[in-house]
Amino acid sequence: MSSVEIHTVHGPRLQRQFFELPWDLYREDPQWIPPLRRNQQELLGFKPHPFYDQAEIRNFLAVRQGRAVGRVSAIVNHAHNRRYAERRGFFGFFESIDDVQVSRALLDRATDWLRDRGMHSVRGPMNPSMNYECGLLTDGFDSPPFFMMTYNHPYYVRLLEDYGFQKAQDLFAFWGHIEMLQSLDKKLEFVVTEATRRFGLKLRGLDRRRFDQEVRTFLDIYNRSLEGTWGFVPMSDAEMGHMSAALKWLIVPELTSVVEVEGRPVGACFALLDYNPRIRDIDGRLFPLGFWKLLRNKQQITRIRLISTNVLPEYQRWGLGLVVLARLVPIALEWGIQEAEFSWVLESNHLSFKSLQRGGAKLSKSYRIYDYDFQS
Repeated sequence: MSSVEIHTVHGPRLQRQFFELPWDLYREDPQWIPPLRRNQQELLGFKPHPFYDQAEIRNFLAVRQGRAVGRVSAIVNHAHNRRYAERRGFFGFFESIDDVQVSRALLDRATDWLRDRGMHSVRGPMNPSMNYECGLLTDGFDSPPFFMMTYNHPYYVRLLEDYGFQKAQDLFAFWGHIEMLQSLDKKLEFVVTEATRRFGLKLRGLDRRRFDQEVRTFLDIYNRSLEGTWGFVPMSDAEMGHMSAALKWLIVPELTSVVEVEGRPVGACFALLDYNPRIRDIDGRLFPLGFWKLLRNKQQITRIRLISTNVLPEYQRWGLGLVVLARLVPIALEWGIQEAEFSWVLESNHLSFKSLQRGGAKLSKSYRIYDYDFQS
């Protein structure tokens, strides 16, 4: 077997090889969805992105006989390490042919780079953090991912575990069909009614007249509601501004829900249409015509991803998450939505996990975040 060369990615030629490798590896896989190219270039550090105001990234490319056969990114997230008082590195954007020689060489180089920067352990995959795409798909390879969810070859599990990576936390996606609404647990309806009465809740959608401000409000609730969540690091103001600008084109105001107590937003939920089939059609290219093809006739899209349902900590465990979701049901019916994915849900988030199960949602995909300790 010929040797593998690991290149530190600098310059346009290696960046192009690194970026384009997934198109080669998934050429015959009907489930794979290409990334939105501009967004992916930013997250890889090839173009400016505010995440890297507080983080470093180094990309490595594996080459055998002139052909790119694997890649990985090593990431130091300083915001994470300040928050948790850790020396933890991260890896992400991992791709490889089914060859442990390639995966070991890549991961060796990534862990060496992290160790040189004082890291004691590594966690991933993070692309590049939990606020973006993360986790390795471990179950549910028979269908394509919903929008902004990861996908990978099944053998990646073996490659990472061969290296010594061990489970840190599992993430789950739950799937539901419109027909399941008929069998909803009556107790959930009681929780919604009682919570609405107890707190005098007011429900509304996103206000189009204050669109930018409303999206920032959503992201602020997201940051504050996840304070105690495993591994969570709040988005910076710059990240929230950047994401708000991107979501402005993707969010459908009708498919949003805000719950207020005495005029103050305390919970929010938004569903994103599953743009993935259209992203596949445009091969991830937004220009010159991809942007128009992606966003035209949105009413024809009948699948949504419930990407975030968040309630401020002082109002959690009172059923406000169910209240904010319940508002979307008649709107989704009117839109013609047929399927929804609730993703992702941490295995340690027992409240959301049990609520979705009681509501009849089916566990459809599993993802895993891995840890590896250099010191041991």
